[in-house]
Amino acid sequence: MRSSSAIKYILYGILAVFIIAGIEISNIYHKAYSANVFTPDKQAFYLHIPTGSSMEDVFNLLYDANLVKNRNTLEWVADRKNYERHVKSGRYKIRNRMSNNELINMLRSGLQEPTLLVINGSRTPEDLAVKVAEQIEPDSAAIMNLFRDKATIESLGFNSYTILGMFIPNTYECWWNSSAKDFFERMKKEYKRFWNLERTYKADRIKLTPNEVITLASIIENETSKTEEYRRIAGVYINRLNRGIKLQADPTVKFALGNFGIKRVLKKHTEIDSPYNTYRVYGLPPGPICMPSVLAIDAVLDYEKHDFIYFCAKEDFSGTHNFARTLEQHNRNARLYQKALNRERIMR
Repeated sequence: MRSSSAIKYILYGILAVFIIAGIEISNIYHKAYSANVFTPDKQAFYLHIPTGSSMEDVFNLLYDANLVKNRNTLEWVADRKNYERHVKSGRYKIRNRMSNNELINMLRSGLQEPTLLVINGSRTPEDLAVKVAEQIEPDSAAIMNLFRDKATIESLGFNSYTILGMFIPNTYECWWNSSAKDFFERMKKEYKRFWNLERTYKADRIKLTPNEVITLASIIENETSKTEEYRRIAGVYINRLNRGIKLQADPTVKFALGNFGIKRVLKKHTEIDSPYNTYRVYGLPPGPICMPSVLAIDAVLDYEKHDFIYFCAKEDFSGTHNFARTLEQHNRNARLYQKALNRERIMR
């Protein structure tokens, strides 16, 4: 009987151990694998972890965004997985109802989501730096430091005048935590990809370098909002370059003055001493006056062949232009436009 009772107690003990173990396993499973992350409106949430962040920093980002239901279980899982020693910066896609295990595994392994970086419409490096800083981790100061770094710019094959032309407008997939240097190097690769054999051949055919093509495209884009005129205006400027005639492009004067709000370019404006003032200097300015669109760049490469030498905005303010082959024709067109400006009291 005593032996039978002993066996019974042993069995009870074993059963109790299994029950306790089962409860513990259940608790561990719940802590690790139950949904503990809940996003606003059940939509994906993008968490940006800055470079140099600690585990505590990451937790604060999660908590400030009210993404975590039970903080203790998240920190328990993070501790078990030694996340503190494996914090990685980046942009992470947080899905609704993620478990602690899913979340920590993703963050620990650095499985971040790429970001779409939009590059377009900048007039100056300062403009570009601000726009880019709104989309990736480096701030505008870090980006501007590279724009001002002569050694960096020259290593990429540009100078302070031409560097803006390295940035080809497009939407690029990149990592949010790319450094400013990574960003510049990526844009150089995209520049080289853009200037493929076909575009390079077309540039050689019209006796312009890629930088010169971009510079001319930047002028054209500032001459008109009518994209259907790009190729014709490009043809005018190519004709003037080939004949050794000054470009006399109003946008270059506005750029030299630092004032694109001028509606009427006057003689006093055209007297500014600047390498960008094409009323005073022959040929193209030393670099682009904005970041031109791909459409404008290709318009230069495929410019319209004609014998126009002049163009002037139409007097109906439609945004289109009158084109002329002779100075006499151009002067007539110019007088019509000047009268229209006078009627509208546009004096500057």
